[in-house]
Amino acid sequence: MDITTVGIIGAGTMGNGIAQACAMSGIKVVMVDISEAAVAKGIATVSGSLERLLKKEKITADVKAAALARIQGSTRYDDLKGAQLVIEAATENQELKVKILKQLDALLAPEVIIASNTSSISITKLAAVTTRADKFIGMHFFNPVPMMALVEIIRGLQTSDATHAAVHAMAMALGKTPITVKNAPGFVVNRILVPMINEAFFVLAEGLATAEDIDAGMKLGCNQPIGPLALADMVGLDVCLAVMEVYLSEFGDSKYRACPLLKEMVAAGRLGRKTGQGVYSY
Repeated sequence: MDITTVGIIGAGTMGNGIAQACAMSGIKVVMVDISEAAVAKGIATVSGSLERLLKKEKITADVKAAALARIQGSTRYDDLKGAQLVIEAATENQELKVKILKQLDALLAPEVIIASNTSSISITKLAAVTTRADKFIGMHFFNPVPMMALVEIIRGLQTSDATHAAVHAMAMALGKTPITVKNAPGFVVNRILVPMINEAFFVLAEGLATAEDIDAGMKLGCNQPIGPLALADMVGLDVCLAVMEVYLSEFGDSKYRACPLLKEMVAAGRLGRKTGQGVYSY
């Protein structure tokens, strides 16, 4: 299947990042959100991102203009009808995603592939709410999407080989490096990453070292570009906690219990960069 038009549900951080990656690769995009303001903000973010690339002389003014021209913003699901692939990039909330997926399933032609950019919800479960479970797949992009090369392609139990092949090829066309993953909580990267962040909170809570020294140790000792605690602040402490709670309930293994300090900080509203205070002050 040739994917020339992609629909994206959600114009937030992930949605507009995916839109930019598609538009820069010559793919037309229809980006849908619930309000005109959200759509306009998403397009403005892409424009700002392309402007920075232009100033750094990574792209020309013509390339910027052509990429922006490929993105159509909309508040109407009906505008998605010309897409061969629709990527759901709404907030990480299962009820919301199910509602969106049912709407898409009813609207789109039977051959259209639906993908979810979820980072934690079961692809098998999401696929089951549609009438095209064989044409449903996970496409987990990483933030910031235009910069990060990785896409986790998650096969639900029902995902067909043809769907996987089409989406794998499309990820390659975006200049990304896809890895194929079976459906399981957290997939591959977050399954390893979030428990590591949680362990860093245990180390901090036990007073083994300061936050700065824990982060310096992991950066210098493991060649990580950012320490786990600074990364937690960037991701959002509430998000880290929610992911750990999913693992604990899904796997039933006590090794996934969230650090009490992480819980305490979330309860205090210290969620990281987005609130100006997490492990560090911003």
